[in-house]
Amino acid sequence: MDWSIKSFQQLSNDNLYALLKLRVEIFVVEQECAYPELDGYDKQAIHYFLKNGDEIAANVRILPANTVFNEVSIGRVAVAKKYRGRDFGRQIMRKAIAYITDEWHETVIKIEAQEHLKKFYTDLGFRQVSESYLDDGIPHIDMLWKNSD
Repeated sequence: MDWSIKSFQQLSNDNLYALLKLRVEIFVVEQECAYPELDGYDKQAIHYFLKNGDEIAANVRILPANTVFNEVSIGRVAVAKKYRGRDFGRQIMRKAIAYITDEWHETVIKIEAQEHLKKFYTDLGFRQVSESYLDDGIPHIDMLWKNSD
């Protein structure tokens, strides 16, 4: 299993296909949400992923400040079903936070979290900053992470 971090331009066709396949499998098929997965932000993103052979086990998309939000954001957090329960979600989020703080020197990160994952994100240092709202039929909340150094 190998961790990779790449800009859109650095992704091979095979890696891009595997990332998109994972996201569609989870967000469109498993969660039964018909929404525009190809939203125009992938080209601006940093893609952090865990690969096992040709499969993507886990993935996050990191977007610069002033893209979706004023703050840097992490989204499309996905762990393939067969790799769940191995702490890969927590590991990849910690790696993404470290990348943002170490490489971009950012101190605030914003996410749109599915509400049922609030404890997962709270344990990583995120705090709820909005009321619950529906996004594609799923309750979400906005959360912020702030560097405490």
